[in-house]
Amino acid sequence: MGLFEKKPLLATVLGRAFRCLVCDHAWFWTREVKLNSTGAELVGLAWANTSALGLVCDECGYVHEFAGRNRPKLWSEKQGYPEGTR
Repeated sequence: MGLFEKKPLLATVLGRAFRCLVCDHAWFWTREVKLNSTGAELVGLAWANTSALGLVCDECGYVHEFAGRNRPKLWSEKQGYPEGTR
């Protein structure tokens, strides 16, 4: 995959196929989402806040945010979901 040939991805969360909560679509774009806090914003340290993984639905654009240890695993169209995905 080249630098400018990005395609939406499939996602699994805790071993389950993830689908959009709004439109039930299965393909997502990814993006880092900053979890800003008021205190850090006030003292100019917003860059130091933690981040979440944002899955942006390719169909409706809804952004699903995942923070913490159990972030989604991402799969290309060529890979498909791994064996055993529920």
